[in-house]
Amino acid sequence: MGPLQKKHLIITGLIILAGIFPFINQNDYWLHILTLSFIWMIAVYGLNLLAGYTGYLSLAHAGFFAIGAYSLGLLTVKAGINYWAALVLSCVITSVIGFLIGLISLRTREHFFAIYTLCVGYVIYLVIDKWDSLTGGVRGLIGIPAPSNIGPLSFESTLSQYYLVLFFLLATIFVMYRIVHSLSGRTFIAIRNSEELAGTIGISTMKNKLVVFVLSTFFAGLAGALYASFIRFIGPDIGYTTVIFDLLTYLLVGGIGTLAGPVVGTMLIVSVSQSLQFLQDYRMLIFGPLLTLIIIFYPRGIVGFFSDWYRKRQSTKLQSQKKKQVKSNMDDEDLHEDRVKEG
Repeated sequence: MGPLQKKHLIITGLIILAGIFPFINQNDYWLHILTLSFIWMIAVYGLNLLAGYTGYLSLAHAGFFAIGAYSLGLLTVKAGINYWAALVLSCVITSVIGFLIGLISLRTREHFFAIYTLCVGYVIYLVIDKWDSLTGGVRGLIGIPAPSNIGPLSFESTLSQYYLVLFFLLATIFVMYRIVHSLSGRTFIAIRNSEELAGTIGISTMKNKLVVFVLSTFFAGLAGALYASFIRFIGPDIGYTTVIFDLLTYLLVGGIGTLAGPVVGTMLIVSVSQSLQFLQDYRMLIFGPLLTLIIIFYPRGIVGFFSDWYRKRQSTKLQSQKKKQVKSNMDDEDLHEDRVKEG
């Protein structure tokens, strides 16, 4: 079985496991935690597309997550728009705001870009917190409806929302896979490796960076909208800077610039956090140093480490096969010479 077949088999197995998990563990608490984890994964995938494949670390991602959540909340609660129309409009609104911010922020680079987007994210948080007449301020928005029915399908229960969010997560992973393995994906990687070199070979760096930035905000808005309809209540804290650092931690631990990193990092940190709940406030004394060690010794994350290890293993195996082949050819030549001499 080739490496590609193994990868497809693992992916299929994980999808089947996610699909049958509610029947294995019927605890609503774990369904709730997993559904939230899937929502965070969608947001982390958006962050990964920008930071992992173009090298631009946006710290405004929590702000766009909040824009998506509040857009859906305001459109459904105050405007009375149908949920599915509000979901689409929330993603569009977030993307348009992302486009406008990207036009300015992408003129900066490296740490200047990170600092600028951090300020933007904080401004978004302040707008949500202080615009009391629109957002409800510190009181937040309550009464956000669950996804409306699609024919006989109802999304009122925790189980049905689990499968709905899982569907959007799988769709996000599929879209990311298609983007990364397309010509556009290779263009993004070229910009990450050397923006100057990419410009000299005719790549429109500004245009491509803006496309990635808008796509990143789109997935942040989608995750925020799904979060709002799942929790049914939102406050300005979902746009605070601590949220972006949580998302960034998920990405760094899982593996920045890898397709599986957001899933692995989010699941690992959420599961460890839940396992250490009995320690209450002291759990960070264990969790913090553990994260620090992972980031120091595995800078490409857990997925990056195993990916590098597998490539080295395959390279060593290939070199060993070549040596055996060369030795076998030499033995054949020696045997042929001996036969010639005997003849």
